[in-house]
Amino acid sequence: MTERSQGPASGRSGADAARTGPGTEAGERATAPRSPLVMGVVNVTPDSFSDGGVYSDPERAVEHGLALVADGADVLDVGGESTRPGSEPVGEAEELARVLPVVRALALRARVPISVDTTKARVAEEALAAGASIVNDVSAGRAEPRILAVAARAKAGYALMHMLGTPRDMQSDPRYDDVVSEVRAFLRERADAALAAGVERSKLWIDPGIGFGKTLAHNLELLRRLRELTELGYPVLLGVSRKSFIAGVEEAAGCARSAADERLGGSLAALAIGVVNGASILRVHDVRAAKQAALVASALAPSAGS
Repeated sequence: MTERSQGPASGRSGADAARTGPGTEAGERATAPRSPLVMGVVNVTPDSFSDGGVYSDPERAVEHGLALVADGADVLDVGGESTRPGSEPVGEAEELARVLPVVRALALRARVPISVDTTKARVAEEALAAGASIVNDVSAGRAEPRILAVAARAKAGYALMHMLGTPRDMQSDPRYDDVVSEVRAFLRERADAALAAGVERSKLWIDPGIGFGKTLAHNLELLRRLRELTELGYPVLLGVSRKSFIAGVEEAAGCARSAADERLGGSLAALAIGVVNGASILRVHDVRAAKQAALVASALAPSAGS
C-alpha cells in the first residue's frame, strides 16, 4: 500500500489486469496511467440510501458482488448496517446474520479482496475469519476501540474515516473553522491510534468522510483540497458515489434535486476531481463507469507520465 495502486491486504486484487486489459499493445502498457483501485459497494441492508434494500437477500447480494467484479471491481465492500444520515444502529447479531453469509460466499467465489464495512469489533473479527481481509470502519475505531486490535491481530487492512458525531446526528448543523485542517488532524490522530494498536502502516487507508457530518460547502472544500490529506502519507479512500451533496449542487444551481440512483453524472465528476487530487481508492456503486472515469482522470492528473 505504499504505492497508490496497492491495497491494504494480500490476495489477488485483479487491479493489474484491470489497468491494462487483454490485448493491450506493449507500447500502450508502458505509458498507461496507474488508475486507482475501485471498491464496489455491496449493501446487505433493508434501508440503504442508494439502493433501498434491493440486495438485502444474501443470494442476491452475492450475485451483485460477482457482477461488480465482472464490471472491474478490485475490492468488494460488504456492509450490513446503513450509515445514511439519521439511520439507527443495528444490533450485533442482526449485522452478523446479514454480512457473514455474503462475506463467506464472496471470499470463495469473487477472487478479489473482501472488505467488511462495520464499526463493531465482533463483526469485524468474524468477517475476517470468514474470508474478509479489510475492515472499513466509519467510526475510525471510536465506536469500539477493540476493532483496532482485531484488525492488527488478523494482519488485515484497515480503512478509517472522519465523521462528526454519529450517523443519527451527524448532519445536525456540522461546523468547522477549517474543515480540511480539522479532518486532516483527526485522520492523523486516528492513524496513530491504529498504529499503536498494531495495525501495519502499509495496511492503512484514510477517508475524509464525504457526507458524514459536513455541509455542501464542507464537502466541496474537501474535494478541492484533497491533496492536503495525501500528504499524511496514507492512501486516500474516497466515497462520493450517489451522495446527497450532488443533489445539493443541483439545488444551489436552481435545478431539481436528483434521486440517489440518478446521480451517476455527478458521482463521476466528483470522482474524477478526487483522482486528479490524489485519491487512491474509489468506493462506488457503478463500477464499470467509475473504472473508465478513473482511468481518464488518472491520465489527466498532474503526475501522469512523469
